[in-house]
Amino acid sequence: MKIRDTVHFQWYKTLFVVVLLGLCLYTSIRATKADFGQLVTNIGQVNAFLTKLSHPDFNYLPRLVDPMVKTLKMSALGTVLGVLLAIPFAFLSTTVVTGNPVVTHVFRFFLNIIRTIPNLLLAALLVAIIGIGEATGVVTIAIFTFGVTSQLIFESIETIDYAPLEATAAVGANRLKTAVWAVWPQIASSVLSYTFYAFELNVRASAVLGYVGAGGIGVKLNEALGLFRYERVSVIILFIFVIVAVVDNVSESIRRRLK
Repeated sequence: MKIRDTVHFQWYKTLFVVVLLGLCLYTSIRATKADFGQLVTNIGQVNAFLTKLSHPDFNYLPRLVDPMVKTLKMSALGTVLGVLLAIPFAFLSTTVVTGNPVVTHVFRFFLNIIRTIPNLLLAALLVAIIGIGEATGVVTIAIFTFGVTSQLIFESIETIDYAPLEATAAVGANRLKTAVWAVWPQIASSVLSYTFYAFELNVRASAVLGYVGAGGIGVKLNEALGLFRYERVSVIILFIFVIVAVVDNVSESIRRRLK
């Protein structure tokens, strides 16, 4: 390699990337009509908000225990329902099990549609259909979990060892028995790991879902923001942070042991 081909002489490429990024940023600002001057002029309001937020009302904490317990119950139930629904769909979304590309593509197309629906939009639609409450949150979490874990599961199926499949086929087992006795034992630990991973995501998501009326701690957060009780907002955020951190650590520990 010649000296002129080394990184020391490629400064013009870096300059080109920087200029390109600068043009993209400038174009985005102009297209969205973002006014950063407002941030400077409203700095007083920012200080007032942060001042109120920095004084959490810990006397309000006991009233958050029951909503948080409901949030955890919503997350757990929604996760279990979503995974149980995802398992058969994941099996039908891979040719390893079905042996039929048409069936596989139909189910994958359906799963792709489910995954494209944002959580908040789904929760808002279900609130309008079912109503405000924990039931809406459970259904929303179940659908979200179904979309996420189904893809993870069928990707795991496609990386399994094919030797057990050939052995079951050699003794005349049908596709259902092959799936149960040759495929499932190889992915069972992965599915359990995905379940705990989904539970982590759902605990975080359920706090936001409650904000649109899907029940749980998010309802209290919505009330506090609506009443401009930022000292309550602060303690709610801290409480959610602590619970999420605990759930993440426990779930990560369990998933590490499963591996």
